[in-house]
Amino acid sequence: MEKANQREIQQLVASIRSRLDDLPLRNTREIRSLRRLISRELSGANAEVVFDLGEALIGQGFEFRFIAYELIANHAAARRRLNAAKIERLGRGIDSWAAVDTFAIYLAGPAWQVKQVSDAVIRRWSRSRDRWWRRAALVATVPLNSKTHGGAGDARRTLAICQALLTDRDDMVVKAMSWALRELAKRDRKAVAGFLRQQQQMLAPRLLREVNNKIDTGLKNPRRNSSVGRLKKS
Repeated sequence: MEKANQREIQQLVASIRSRLDDLPLRNTREIRSLRRLISRELSGANAEVVFDLGEALIGQGFEFRFIAYELIANHAAARRRLNAAKIERLGRGIDSWAAVDTFAIYLAGPAWQVKQVSDAVIRRWSRSRDRWWRRAALVATVPLNSKTHGGAGDARRTLAICQALLTDRDDMVVKAMSWALRELAKRDRKAVAGFLRQQQQMLAPRLLREVNNKIDTGLKNPRRNSSVGRLKKS
């Protein structure tokens, strides 16, 4: 399949919209099943067609954005051609934790992991006035450390972004840093513990509590988990 023209892209978007509308339940499981079907249909498509389709989808709502990111992440040719310019175009309009996390986990983080996106680009996001791009910088560290996403552990890059956002008290940023550090702790507890000790006066109390809990017990909120367990038993 060669590069599609605008009319072809519009037809693909209309087809995806119609098929989404036909789903009995528009939950993650059914939407992902639909995406897998579309991925098979586009398996022979030129990478630029998949990018054009992705860009056309992201402005249609979160479900379309989710499909766009998964289509690109699961199309080998498109995934190999990701770069900073393409990723930032695909990140336009991220304005919720769900949109940011899908973007960073499926596209930005994996591309950064294999150095298709430079450290400088992620650091620039960490300096953004937009809270969602700052969150994206932190969530992009998660694939570096997650076995699920092929991460082998990368304390240097992870802690550099955490350091850059050390004093940021936006709730979406604090929660993302907690996640980033907890994920790294699974691979390098010593590095995370050292970072917490060194920066404890600068870090948000909630973050310190959650990450220390993860290091000490393996759980983010051990008391809450034990309370849930007691309720289930009663």
